Amino acid sequence: MSKLMKLLSLAGSVLVAGISLVGCSGQSSESITFFNYGENIDKETLKQFEEEYGIKVKMSTFDDMDTMYLKIAESNAQYDVILVSDALMPKMIDGGLLQELNKENIPNIAQMDEEYLNLEIDPGNKYSVPYMFGTIGIIYDKNVVTEEVDSWDILWDEKYKNKVFMFDTYRDTIGAALKKLGYSLNSENPEELEEAKQLLLEQRKLVDPIYGVDNGTSMIATGETALNMIWSGEGLNLQDEYPNLVYTIPKEGVNFWIDSLCIPANAKNVEGAEKFINFVSDKESALRIADEIGYTTPNKEARLEQPEHVRNNPNAYMTKEMMDLSELYVPFSLDVKKMYDGIWTEIKVSE
Repeated sequence: MSKLMKLLSLAGSVLVAGISLVGCSGQSSESITFFNYGENIDKETLKQFEEEYGIKVKMSTFDDMDTMYLKIAESNAQYDVILVSDALMPKMIDGGLLQELNKENIPNIAQMDEEYLNLEIDPGNKYSVPYMFGTIGIIYDKNVVTEEVDSWDILWDEKYKNKVFMFDTYRDTIGAALKKLGYSLNSENPEELEEAKQLLLEQRKLVDPIYGVDNGTSMIATGETALNMIWSGEGLNLQDEYPNLVYTIPKEGVNFWIDSLCIPANAKNVEGAEKFINFVSDKESALRIADEIGYTTPNKEARLEQPEHVRNNPNAYMTKEMMDLSELYVPFSLDVKKMYDGIWTEIKVSE
């Protein structure tokens, strides 16, 4: 995933804060190491945690979940808290890379909405506490796109030739085509995947879509594009900033993702890690983090404190009906991944 544009914009301020925070907690030699996806935490939460517990937070960051996995799995790197995506959670659990949580020491997990607990990626949340979640949907410029945007179909409308932006990531873009066709975005059916491939090849002829990732955020803001696949956090932030932009979730369903906090099997400071996870899972911390980062919080008490246009926005907090149509990504076997890779190569080299 690449939810980093908003997150990395905070890098300078949080990095400086992290350096000063370590200094101001000099009385204590206790520390925890936090391996975080981008800078997706606010400096005030870090400051308050260090002041309350006297525990230094030494934060390192990664910009790709696969990079995180390889570092944990192959380098014997030691961290006390790590951020793990839904797609990698089962693999890391099965590989013995995460340790079971003592939830007596993390009572704030009770503040989480049941909707985001006990998912198939970690039944019973034995290994993880939800941190933030979101979707991949569509953002559009209502000054250009005047009809209703409620389906993935709009990304194939030749009226918007050279104005459509698609993610340059095979799971997301093939997944959108599968959802448009009414199939699962985790399909392993060769016939369904062939249909999705043909649909994306057709799209290249009809609208000549632009492929990219984070650059789409600036392109729609400046009018270079009119219809973009986008991460919900970035889409909702842009909607707040630009009155002509609207983020929406297609009626066929979307990828629903959730990132969670976990403790690696080889963590040195488990007690400190539990305190940290519990602290950032509290209503006040969750509210600050959601406000700063722009992604939705699984903390039901924090959500109640958000502005009405945020907490009751079905394109941020999906209805149950839309949740039922949406899916987490599941890991693929090597053979299935090779099939997807072959399809993606054919799409990308087509004219």
